[in-house]
Amino acid sequence: MGKNDRGRACTTVRAAAKKFGVSKSTVHKDIQDRLPQINHSLYLQVKEILEINKAQRHIRGGIATRKKYKGA
Repeated sequence: MGKNDRGRACTTVRAAAKKFGVSKSTVHKDIQDRLPQINHSLYLQVKEILEINKAQRHIRGGIATRKKYKGA
């Protein structure tokens, strides 16, 4: 688990799913449907991070594709 630019612990949805032995879909569903009822302020923080990741994923995908075909 790494640290984000604010010094908070961070992980990926994939890593969380693996840790808890569930699918990524289950992690997303839990975040969207269950977390707001359990801890709304935490839900808002997590939602903000997921929205940033979603906005950046096309960039990460392009970088990965470039590395794949350039061999670097």
